[in-house]
Amino acid sequence: MNIIDRYIIKKYLSTFVFTVGIFIVVIVVFDVSEKLDDFLKNKAPMSKVFLQYYALGSIPFFLNMLTPLINFIAVIFFTSKMADQTEVVPILSGGMSFNRFLRPYMISAGLIFSFTLVLNLWVIPYTNKVKVQFENVYVKPQKVSSSTLSTHMQIDSNTYVYVGNFETRTNIGYDFSLEKFDGDKLVEKLMAQRITWDSVATKWKIEDYTVRKIDGFKETMENGTVRDTTLDMLPRDFEVYDNVFTAMDTKELNERISKEETRGTGMMTDLLLEKYKRYIGPFSAFILTLMGVSLSSKKVRGGIGLSLGIGIALSFTYLLLVQFSTMFSLKGGLDPLIAILIPNVLFLVIALWLKHKAPK
Repeated sequence: MNIIDRYIIKKYLSTFVFTVGIFIVVIVVFDVSEKLDDFLKNKAPMSKVFLQYYALGSIPFFLNMLTPLINFIAVIFFTSKMADQTEVVPILSGGMSFNRFLRPYMISAGLIFSFTLVLNLWVIPYTNKVKVQFENVYVKPQKVSSSTLSTHMQIDSNTYVYVGNFETRTNIGYDFSLEKFDGDKLVEKLMAQRITWDSVATKWKIEDYTVRKIDGFKETMENGTVRDTTLDMLPRDFEVYDNVFTAMDTKELNERISKEETRGTGMMTDLLLEKYKRYIGPFSAFILTLMGVSLSSKKVRGGIGLSLGIGIALSFTYLLLVQFSTMFSLKGGLDPLIAILIPNVLFLVIALWLKHKAPK
């Protein structure tokens, strides 16, 4: 690694960190002004607002969400400044190829990629949990549904569950039924007025139930008041607030996906989008870095401002495309993996075209 590599890496990373700091300050100021009425209305303690919600929750969330945008802007700003000061031309004229010129940028992008991947897999789920818990109490309490209606669930290959209404605050379900099959034949059906989660015994308590057992043409009925049973479902399986999956760690997310393959409650797309986003999203560091260097390495008449303006427009186009593809997956049936890949593949093609057009 020569002196040029060290210079580029140092300037790249320092510009990235400086840009991150500016964006975080601006975003926090705007977020506080937007949510101040909610904080006051719901009597949020100021210590929790700044320490729990912002320091431990929102700032990591904003940092992770805006890293592609910040990275792209930092690359364009730094490289445009080098080009405007006629530093790029001597480097390329001295015999260094454009691919070799890209190497320190890719090293820096690799560091940002690693940082973002660690955030996505091990840090953000926990900070999101803090953020979600605060929001559901002090920002918009109504975002947590007090009840979940008409939930059908398959808990194993032969057992199906139906809950007419589940109260998420009290962990009580009403109009409960459980059906057991042998192949395509119903062999047992349990119906109950109420089912309650016992957090101490970690079991479900079934109240006022009737069990119908079927053996060919023979049927028997059994009535009871209370019955404890173990089922492969938990109260959190009925949680329906908007951001519940972002607060799951990777292990919990994979377990939920595995259960969803059997249960089919309609949440598979949301789960897979969250999973793929965590693994594929960090690769944008390489794509946007390549695009930024290719776009801004040539000295132009408009100076830094023109390149920076184009860069910001492309950054917001990337974020907008991510949102569009996500909505097409959620509402239009687009495969979640394809939805996450579309923005990255499209911008990779644009980045390679810009690299081809860049000054050599």
